[in-house]
Amino acid sequence: MSVHVYRKTLRDQRRAVVGWGAAVALLVLLMAALWPSVRDIFDADLLAAYPEPFQRLFDLEAMATGAGFLNAELFSIILPGMFIAYGVGRGARLIAGEEQDGVLEVVVVTPLSRTRLLLEKATGLATGIVGLDAVLLVVTVVGSIVIDMAIPIGHAAVGAVAMVLIGVQHGWLALAVGAATGRRTLAVAAASAVAVAGYALHVIGALVEAVAPWQPLSPFTQAIDAGPVSGTVPVGFAWLAITALMVVAAAIPLFTRRDLVTA
Repeated sequence: MSVHVYRKTLRDQRRAVVGWGAAVALLVLLMAALWPSVRDIFDADLLAAYPEPFQRLFDLEAMATGAGFLNAELFSIILPGMFIAYGVGRGARLIAGEEQDGVLEVVVVTPLSRTRLLLEKATGLATGIVGLDAVLLVVTVVGSIVIDMAIPIGHAAVGAVAMVLIGVQHGWLALAVGAATGRRTLAVAAASAVAVAGYALHVIGALVEAVAPWQPLSPFTQAIDAGPVSGTVPVGFAWLAITALMVVAAAIPLFTRRDLVTA
């Protein structure tokens, strides 16, 4: 039964992975195609016109490079937002959504433990996000080669890992809240609120000196502060993974002890 839960989780999201993967691929290829026409625009005089905090926040000085362009245009907000949206939407549906639809009751009456059910759902969600991320990595590398953006594969891989981690963290948060409460809407709202607050802290920390010491607490800072398409693997990656595991672990006793919501 446990194998079927994991396989069903993958099967249920296969169309979503294909659809979101196509959107990611088209977006990256479009930006890569635009880069030759804009790479010479970002000279010293133009960059000097931007406020210094914005230069730091979006790493505008690196916009003349392929990696810097993708970091500023895609990996700073658009791609993290897409991976978070996918993770939160799927995570809220896996337990809370199935519970409210009356589907989960069929599974929990079997010998399969609720702990194992939650862990297999979490693993299936992470696998789907990794599949989406594989599309991102391949398209980034192919785009770099075709457009001559000079992005090393290792640097592209670091950026791809950043998107996986931020997507899994928020997706598992939605899964955990849904498992703990049985409410899909609450799961989406909680994970979305954390994402918005994290991005606000990331931006405000770059613009306001008094908030800067708190900026490293933001998942966005942990994921993208180093580029993220670069040769540097941030320490923040470890924190993203640890906090994702913590929220799932915290949800286990709450999920195993509560009564299910009837459809």
